[in-house]
Amino acid sequence: MSASGTLRTPSIELMRSAEIEDLVEHLAAGLDRALSLEDLDGGLLAYSRDQPLADSVRVNFLLSKRVPADVSAWQLQHGISTAVRPIAVPANAALGMLGRVCVPLMVRGFRVGYLWAMQGSHDESPEEILRELPAVRGELDRLAETLLDTNTAESAQRREREALFLAACHAETPAIEEIAGWPQIHATGPWHLATLMPRPDEHAAGHEATPDPEAGVLLQRISALHATVGIDAARFSAGTETHAVVLLRDSPGKVAHIEMLHRYRAELARRGGTPERPDLMGFSEVFTDLRRVPDAYIQSRKAVQAAAVDARLGTIADFRQIGVYQFLAASSRNLSPVESVYFAELRDFDANHELLPMLELLYDTDGSVQDVAAALHLHRSSIYNRLAKIRTLIGADPLGGQVRLELHLAMKADRWSRRPRI
Repeated sequence: MSASGTLRTPSIELMRSAEIEDLVEHLAAGLDRALSLEDLDGGLLAYSRDQPLADSVRVNFLLSKRVPADVSAWQLQHGISTAVRPIAVPANAALGMLGRVCVPLMVRGFRVGYLWAMQGSHDESPEEILRELPAVRGELDRLAETLLDTNTAESAQRREREALFLAACHAETPAIEEIAGWPQIHATGPWHLATLMPRPDEHAAGHEATPDPEAGVLLQRISALHATVGIDAARFSAGTETHAVVLLRDSPGKVAHIEMLHRYRAELARRGGTPERPDLMGFSEVFTDLRRVPDAYIQSRKAVQAAAVDARLGTIADFRQIGVYQFLAASSRNLSPVESVYFAELRDFDANHELLPMLELLYDTDGSVQDVAAALHLHRSSIYNRLAKIRTLIGADPLGGQVRLELHLAMKADRWSRRPRI
């Protein structure tokens, strides 16, 4: 059993491997092509044995079981990492490589591997292979589904366990009692809970959910699972449409958090076909009683939401250290920054976005004009001039105690109002 609770037996793995090899052989016979199947890291999963044609790249790949760096660079140069349809990769004489067609194997919107079909010679056009592929579409889909089940533990048992874990996070008492008995969780505390999510695209209109909810859930589940494999602190993981949740055994330092977030980011990019971004993690207070799981889940979500709207918190946010966002998250009403007259006036006057960002940075850095000037690449006199302008605009001193408190809180409330809803 892995740290994430994945149950696999050698016999099941062998059966799946044999099934994948049979599918590749059957496809190779139908297409009359030399085929090879690789995972997203360039590792060999299966290949056809009955086609004698092979260039030096194929021979070396079959021997080493891994795509060489120079060949990988040539393939990536032609867009295979983002392609969602078969794509031709031309020959490269310097590499000893014939032309190939790469078939991205996709399941519900994201990739699980690549199937490569070799051209018969330098003279043959890749169009001949591309024309043959629609006839084996069903077999390609079956191969993708089988590969998904093999390399991601996309099984009924795993889905049931994740559903139970999420039910515990949502305060369902029977679920909490059941997960408490799981071997990978029982007597392994104290724990804390982490929520991981993609950093919202600031250029997108709002924070919409994944167009296909099922694909979103699957992407999060698999990314979380791969992010935690081999990390002993990770007790169990699950995915929702917008984010992933991980139960962690608490330990000194946050090395595991950094490693998990790095892997999670890479999985989202590889399987979603998107560029890597500095994705986010929020984690809860430590707890020793699993009945606190629902509270910890809320804390971790609030922490990651705060990180999404305030870059000063970093990419890994501790609920204990998100400051005023604890207050805003706990507010029983939808606090609106417009309720601050001073903030509304400043926002209306600040068309060039010079005053409010400067003032917020000044508040966040304990009133150090020198630090703010250095951060904004301005002279200190420019900061004093902007402060004087603010005094004139609102008729009050922005550094005065009550005015400062109101404006600073309004700024954070404005950020909090733009948080991703998860």
